[in-house]
Amino acid sequence: MINVFYDGQCHICAREIAYYRRIAPDGIFIWHNVLDSKDTLKQLGVTTVQALEILHVQDQNGKLHLGVDAFILIWSQLKYWRILAKVGSLPLIYTLASWLYQHFAKRRFKRLQHCQVALKEEQQEDQS
Repeated sequence: MINVFYDGQCHICAREIAYYRRIAPDGIFIWHNVLDSKDTLKQLGVTTVQALEILHVQDQNGKLHLGVDAFILIWSQLKYWRILAKVGSLPLIYTLASWLYQHFAKRRFKRLQHCQVALKEEQQEDQS
């Protein structure tokens, strides 16, 4: 099974994942809302803040895929989206998509209150 860790409180993220869930074949994915999966993420060595910052996907072999790599893995399992996975893997397109996603993800993280709360909580834990 492929484990997808997404920000369920982000309306854009939740809407996109809901779409993937509707079209995904059974038995391929397990969908995890980041804020409900803190212990699982911790076992993977991922903080809540890291998981809120960018999409994390764990493949069947236990390898983590982040950001655009995570989307490519999801798309590669979805009918009609496999083409986008292949196109998105092309060097120039991959580089551009990664840059755009990082820009979007940073901006989204800074704007969402629950992300900022998680960041402050993590910073307080680090100071303890």
